[in-house]
Amino acid sequence: MNKKVVLVACGTGIATSTVVSDAVGKIAAANKLQVEIIQCKMMEVPGYQERADLLVTTTIAGKNYPFPVINARAFLTGIGLDAVKEQILAELKK
Repeated sequence: MNKKVVLVACGTGIATSTVVSDAVGKIAAANKLQVEIIQCKMMEVPGYQERADLLVTTTIAGKNYPFPVINARAFLTGIGLDAVKEQILAELKK
C-alpha cells in the first residue's frame, strides 16, 4: 500500500492541528498504515493540493478539493469522535 499524504489543518497551523495530527498518526500506526502528515494552516492547503490524499481539518474548508475533506472538530469536543476516527481510517485504507 502506498504512503498517504494527510494534511492536518487549522486556522493557525499550531494548536488544534497538533492535537489532530497526533491522533491521525496514532490511528495510522495502530493499523500499520504509512502516512506522511503535513501540519499546516488552512490557507496553506492549496499549496499541497497536488500531492495530498486527504485533508483533516478543525475549521471550515471553504472550497472543494480534489481529495476527501474530513471535519475533525470531534477531536476537540469528543462528540462523534469514534465516527470521525472510523472515517479517517477508511480513507487511509483506500
